[in-house]
Amino acid sequence: MTMRIIAALVLRDVHVPASPSWWPPAPGWWLVLAAVLLLVVGVAAWRLVVRRRRRVWQRWFDEASGAHGASEHVAAMSERLRRAARRLDPSADRLEGDAWLRFLDGTRGGHAFSQGPGRLLLDGGYRREVSPADLAAATAVARARFLELMAGVR
Repeated sequence: MTMRIIAALVLRDVHVPASPSWWPPAPGWWLVLAAVLLLVVGVAAWRLVVRRRRRVWQRWFDEASGAHGASEHVAAMSERLRRAARRLDPSADRLEGDAWLRFLDGTRGGHAFSQGPGRLLLDGGYRREVSPADLAAATAVARARFLELMAGVR
């Protein structure tokens, strides 16, 4: 009798369940997505802060350099550079002459101050007349170095 019951059962083949769909993802993938989004937002926020800070420094330097005469302009640039130099070395603002220009050249091997247009910082404040081309070249070099010093670049 048991043979008859077994023979009467209709057996079907093994059915493999359908593969899981890609949506919704597993909880681990949600965590990975959240971590990546946090990282992207954090980097974007940091870049925004750095960009704003750099714009503020540029504005601050340009306001000081907006003096009326060339000698006042050179003196204001020198003062801003000395303030920024204190961020790297507290005694840098007391350097004078060629030592000051070598410090402004930095450690990257440039000679924009000791042998280039930045040399105007030594005596430009005492000259009766400074050519606009020399002043513009010195301002460009001083502005770039000011932003580097404020960012902490030696």
